[in-house]
Amino acid sequence: MSLTDALQYNSGPGDITLRNWAANFTREVFQPAYDDWEIILNGGNTDGWGKVVRTLCEPGDYILCEQHTYPSAQAVWAPMGCKAVPIAMDAGGLRADALEQNLSQLSKSKGRRPRLLYVVPVGSNPTGVTMNGERRKQIYEVCVRYDVVIVEDDPYSFLQFPAFEPDTAAFDPLLPSEASTAEFLESLAPSFLRYDDQGRVIRLDSFSKTIAPGNRLGYFVANPIFIERLLRTTEVETQAPSGWSSVILSNVLHSWGTSGYLQWLAQLRNQYRARRDWLCNSIADSFLLESAKSSRESPADAEGLVAFHSTTRKVPIFSFVPPTGGMFVWARFYIACSSKYQEMLSLNSCTDPEKAFQDELWLAMADARVLLTPGSYYTPWEGKDKVTTEERGAQKDIIHFRLSFSMTTKEEMELGVSRMATVLRRFWDDPE
Repeated sequence: MSLTDALQYNSGPGDITLRNWAANFTREVFQPAYDDWEIILNGGNTDGWGKVVRTLCEPGDYILCEQHTYPSAQAVWAPMGCKAVPIAMDAGGLRADALEQNLSQLSKSKGRRPRLLYVVPVGSNPTGVTMNGERRKQIYEVCVRYDVVIVEDDPYSFLQFPAFEPDTAAFDPLLPSEASTAEFLESLAPSFLRYDDQGRVIRLDSFSKTIAPGNRLGYFVANPIFIERLLRTTEVETQAPSGWSSVILSNVLHSWGTSGYLQWLAQLRNQYRARRDWLCNSIADSFLLESAKSSRESPADAEGLVAFHSTTRKVPIFSFVPPTGGMFVWARFYIACSSKYQEMLSLNSCTDPEKAFQDELWLAMADARVLLTPGSYYTPWEGKDKVTTEERGAQKDIIHFRLSFSMTTKEEMELGVSRMATVLRRFWDDPE
């Protein structure tokens, strides 16, 4: 695309040169299991997801999603009167057995059962977990049995890194990537496209997390039937993707070629791996950090690592699974040991003590100039009758916060975690 063309209105599918590049890249990297898939551009993954919902869903539908899911994804379906069916997760992501159980129960009911699964399989926002190939294959097979369309929202696809090892120095982000292109691709979990021999996967791919968020440009990969409908939706909504972004990205990517882009991605992964290590090591410096499996004082349901109050007072404050992808750490807080929480429980007027405690703790950390995202932001919307912890059937005495390592420096992370530790110890002190 020339600059002259970019200044004019574009077609609904988007710039043909960029779509051709994306098609070649998808074929080489993601290896779809069928041949006649197609690509059209969109305004980024959030825009793409909104078009999927408005194209495939009717008011009042149920949408399958992860137990903790992206807030902006919910902002599309909630105004339509759609409701979530949250599926339990573990350290490997959304659980195939839980998905099967939910669909089996819903298929016996008289209402319209869910036909759409929304999932962020790599570096899930907010949990940071990544599904391996075997888990994806299991989920795909469940969706085949119950005729469910999978929407794979995968902006963090290339930000996958090895497991964090406690008591080791942080990875050096300045080290050049020594992996070959083949080794880099081999280290990545496969896309759902690899298992999709029926054309039931709609993949949302984006340049926001790999080149620049301000591009606001991404693309759909899907079968021709879905693509045709999504194109009709595009024509009456956004009409066409940004010409400016298209011409810039197309020229950059064609200049780099697939191998050059993969080299860029491999080095970018190094940067985020180092940031992940900085944050996890900062937590280890401010708390007593032990493996959930090996520590006798760990909560029974804890996974990953547990942060205790101190060596002299081994009270679990929170646990987390060090992420193997993305930009986030999802911390699970055990608030039953907090004196402030016990005070809230004693108040008969407190209808949702978990939420009240979360809000008070968030304000205290904000006052200490530490900004975390409350876990309630990521609670799937199931309707007005399932708002409180008790109404949703969520686990009592548990709250979550999301920590991000996307932009802060090593020094800022250390300072922020130190401030967070000061606030948490104040909330977890012994009752007077």
